[in-house]
Amino acid sequence: MKINKAPMGWNTWNTFGENINEDLIKETADMLVSTGLRDLGYNYLVIDDCWSLKERDKDGRLQVDTEKFPNGMKAVADYVHSLGLKFGMYSCCGTLTCAGYPGSYDYEFIDADTFASWDIDFLKYDHCYKPNNAPSDLLYKKMGIALQNTGRDILYSACSWGVNETHKWIKSTGADIWRTTPDIFDSWESISDLYNKNKAILGYNSKG
Repeated sequence: MKINKAPMGWNTWNTFGENINEDLIKETADMLVSTGLRDLGYNYLVIDDCWSLKERDKDGRLQVDTEKFPNGMKAVADYVHSLGLKFGMYSCCGTLTCAGYPGSYDYEFIDADTFASWDIDFLKYDHCYKPNNAPSDLLYKKMGIALQNTGRDILYSACSWGVNETHKWIKSTGADIWRTTPDIFDSWESISDLYNKNKAILGYNSKG
């Protein structure tokens, strides 16, 4: 995907964590429109971790938690799109996600195909439970290739927290945007620390 400015929108994690469901996503989509945020450019609505079941199906595909999303993820995506918004989801390069749900390690092409079949526009790709013998750059590159092979235009958001010298290899993975640091916390110390970490790698940034 070619992007000329940072994508803007809303992600479920910081406010709701695992307490997400179909009604919440639809209500949030409605709010992005009614408050005028969509028209100001906040057009991505991203579901973070904890949307799936803890086991894949017999074909190795991720399964939506139908207690949380009774109509399936494609129906949620259709609703979000009907309001002129873009729909994003979450996975992880490791064997598990950060909250302990199935990760995409060794399932990259199956998962990319699954996400594309649900018409997602954005994938946040985290870095938890990465096998020690699997280089981060190769895992992110593998998902990048898998997303491209779907034929769908999906914004690829690499969330490797800046570890393993992300800045030196991230542009080779097909990622559209990348995370440069660990989590931010609600304190000036955290803000200042992450600001200084970014100053050191500013030269690796580029438009688009």
